[in-house]
Amino acid sequence: MTTTTTPRMNRALPTEHRGTLMSLARGVTIPQGARLFDEGGRADRFWIVRTGTVALDLHVPGRRPAVIETLGFGDLVGCSWLYPPHVWQLGAEAVTPVRAWEFDAEAVRALCRTEPGMGEAVARWVGLVLAHRLYAARTRLLDLYAPYGSGSLSVP
Repeated sequence: MTTTTTPRMNRALPTEHRGTLMSLARGVTIPQGARLFDEGGRADRFWIVRTGTVALDLHVPGRRPAVIETLGFGDLVGCSWLYPPHVWQLGAEAVTPVRAWEFDAEAVRALCRTEPGMGEAVARWVGLVLAHRLYAARTRLLDLYAPYGSGSLSVP
């Protein structure tokens, strides 16, 4: 993957599927410093950021959580809701006050089961988001830990 932008719902889902998904959304406000979820918790919802910033983080024993990525307008917050065992693999915290669309994961999964085209489109979108985030994490780790001049970031 060579893209530097996160796949967003408005580009990844066909218009009819976007409308159907958005019919399940509810607007929420999340205060600065609030935890959206923690590693190991039940992944029962997800969000699309409207305004503000959310940090995805990883628990590090004896230290503050390590920020893996910072998300903003249009970004999907939470991917673990789609794939069993529906447990958060990371944590997330509002860096600034956040307004977002919140979705009930079970309702979206049920919709995806009853409408296979919708299910395929949502699975593709979330998969693209995960692929993008893995590539971005790899790039950050190479920036931090790879020996200087160790080679390019090309994917075999």
